[in-house]
Amino acid sequence: MHLSALLLLPLPLALGEQLVIPFVQQAVAKELASFSQYTAYNGPTGTAKAALAAATPAAAPSAKVNAVAAAAYPYWYETITHQGKAAFNSNTGYTIFRNVKSYGAKGDGVTDDTAAIQKAISDGNRCAPGSCQSTTTTPAVVYFPAGTYIISSSILDYYYTQLIGNPNAMPVLKATAGFTGLGVIDGDQYEPGNAAGVLSYGATNIFWRQIRNFVIDLTAIPASSSATGIHWPTAQATSLQNIVFQMSSSTGTKHQGVFIESGSGGFMNDLVFYGGLNGVVFGNQQFTVRNLTFHNSVTAISQVWNWGWTYKSLSINNCKVGIDMTNGNANPLTVGSVTLLDSSFTGTGVAVLTDRIGGSSKPATADSLVIENVVLSNTPVAVKLGTTGATLLAGGTLTIGAWGSGNAYSPTGPTTTQGSFTAPTRPASLLVGTKYYERSKPQYNNLPVTSFRSVRTGGAKGDGTTDDTTALQNTITAAAAAGQVVFVDAGTYKVTKTIFIPKGSKIVGEAYSVIMSSGAFFSNINSPQAVVQVGNAGDAGIVEWSDMIVSTQGAQAGAILIKWNLASTSASPSGMWDVHNRIGGFAGSNLQKANCPASAGSTAINANCEAAYMSMHITKTAAALYMENVWLWTADHDVEDPNLTQITIYTGRGLYIESTAGTFWLVGTAVEHHARYQYQLQSTKNIFMGQIQTETAYYQPNPIANQPYPINATLNDPNFNTYCPAGSPATCSMGFGLRVTASTDIHVYGAGLYSFFNDYSTSCSVQNANPQCQSNIFTYDSAATTKLYVYNLNTVGSTAMITKDAGKLATNIYNYNVFPSTIYFFKSA
Repeated sequence: MHLSALLLLPLPLALGEQLVIPFVQQAVAKELASFSQYTAYNGPTGTAKAALAAATPAAAPSAKVNAVAAAAYPYWYETITHQGKAAFNSNTGYTIFRNVKSYGAKGDGVTDDTAAIQKAISDGNRCAPGSCQSTTTTPAVVYFPAGTYIISSSILDYYYTQLIGNPNAMPVLKATAGFTGLGVIDGDQYEPGNAAGVLSYGATNIFWRQIRNFVIDLTAIPASSSATGIHWPTAQATSLQNIVFQMSSSTGTKHQGVFIESGSGGFMNDLVFYGGLNGVVFGNQQFTVRNLTFHNSVTAISQVWNWGWTYKSLSINNCKVGIDMTNGNANPLTVGSVTLLDSSFTGTGVAVLTDRIGGSSKPATADSLVIENVVLSNTPVAVKLGTTGATLLAGGTLTIGAWGSGNAYSPTGPTTTQGSFTAPTRPASLLVGTKYYERSKPQYNNLPVTSFRSVRTGGAKGDGTTDDTTALQNTITAAAAAGQVVFVDAGTYKVTKTIFIPKGSKIVGEAYSVIMSSGAFFSNINSPQAVVQVGNAGDAGIVEWSDMIVSTQGAQAGAILIKWNLASTSASPSGMWDVHNRIGGFAGSNLQKANCPASAGSTAINANCEAAYMSMHITKTAAALYMENVWLWTADHDVEDPNLTQITIYTGRGLYIESTAGTFWLVGTAVEHHARYQYQLQSTKNIFMGQIQTETAYYQPNPIANQPYPINATLNDPNFNTYCPAGSPATCSMGFGLRVTASTDIHVYGAGLYSFFNDYSTSCSVQNANPQCQSNIFTYDSAATTKLYVYNLNTVGSTAMITKDAGKLATNIYNYNVFPSTIYFFKSA
């Protein structure tokens, strides 16, 4: 859960989340006003057959071989038997997998398929925009076989929905010439008839959804008409992957591929944009964006507002402007920070447009910018000042090693700088060539359906009630031995013992399949046990794991949700993609508002709400794991409650890495609401962290971070009695966002460490609050930690932005930004 930094969302006052930043609100209102077709969707309009025939598209570049590929390489997911269950949906006949052609869609390039697709999404009394804020009880996968689907008005995406096309023959969503709506796919519609511009879902609470494998074609819409491919206000555990956007390149085009104006995301990757006024328009608290390619857009990326965004592996070609951070020369500035690495600009007029002017910018650190390892080819200007047109960094054909603008600490400061600097040396084990290693989520689209082994076929029920431990384990073990991929059909699989994933395993879920621990085995706080364990100490090999959730049910004070022992190599890392922890707050968890109500003003601890010992433990023997879009969340509110009522859940620790070999990539990860810390790195090395994001537990300091889980010295737990000697304020005894001890070569490319609440009050998180919500949020030890680097550190609600040992290095008041405080570059020595 996150503060909305944009619109006054229709959330209950109990959440304390109705933050409004007026100048950001104005910036987004201006952006919305530019869309002549900004109209709410009120149902399919239908289109005459003659008009549809005229709109029949030429094949998009990525879809030229669709028919051949579909025949030669049928996608296993289309043909596998679908046996998924919505475990806690009272409708026993509820359907999770929906093929749009089963609902009447033709995909023939002639028929208007809008209504049929919408029916496939809405079927089954699901969580519809405008009538439901959130729920986990109505998951759905809406599948599109190869074809061209004519769309005349916005397809409304519902909560907890995955829209998936055939990756071997990507389906084309072709907008008609008279298309109406904000987005061919609208991920969060503006409520019909509401002049205030209210989104149907609170954008900062839209979790667990995906769109992947599509071509979205806007070219039938006149270039002079505003048109959007995907409208995507969103939050954690969401993704866009493998999508091509076809837009007009004509003079005066008003097309754009993706529009995000609100939320607290998020992750996207492997997107390609052709044409458009803007390839994308982005405004959101924080995001990680990887492998986006732009051709012939006027502006590739229009950054309307943010707190912190990390861009990796951009390829921007023949555009007028690559990244525009100016928001039309807004005053005050609305963009917080941008981190850009491992990217290229070819034949582009200006790579980056900014309005930051040294120390005179308002807010003081707005438009903080870091550029590292970026290649320019025939790009005259690298960085340009929007207000005056002055060149801040000349371009041409060259490689930018490192250039930045903002407040720096090395380790003390601030020093306000703008210019080139020497980039930290990258550990070779993290690289392929000169770039950081990256790897997209496998879809196994080259495998036949016979390569998959279903856990339901193996006897597991997935109904949230049956003990599925044995059936689940037997299927995973057998699949690894046979070289098969485990297909975890949609459902909630209750387990009462540890599930062991052996080396060589490949596991893929459906609609975020859930493994949920239950019972006495996981309840002993003095004898913690893994819910899912990957490998034994000393095991070497590879595991791939995607699209699943690990959870607990009721009091599970000894549960370590994921324990990773496996050692892989930097040449062949293991991977986790879209694997999340969800601790409490959902149907079947027995950790909802009736069980664990918010406890403002009380230090009393409800033992029934001690829900987990630790989210994830990467042990001493582990090595070489790539984690992408992983959210480890202890719930702050009841997802099933219409009012999203706050709850108090206790989890001892977040993500703990103590691997001696190191070599980890954390790409678009977030860890929230754990007692002692969110991220802790101990005696490890060679770690890439791209736009990490944390939140302190809302109940703290009632009780303080030392409670209710006792100190475990073998896990190097922070002892807040030491950090906070007698006489320290209560705000000292609150969980760290990031703690680094005895570690080296830690490279953080964007961080948002947030403390929004103190005992459920948000009055402490406004910039001028005194005291702030907590005293310290990021700490490291000076004696043993070396080569610690952070680009664009953004903190909220913490007096100290960085502490070394117990000493304060950086204070929030000297680094004010749009809402957080920002340090564009920190190095430990």
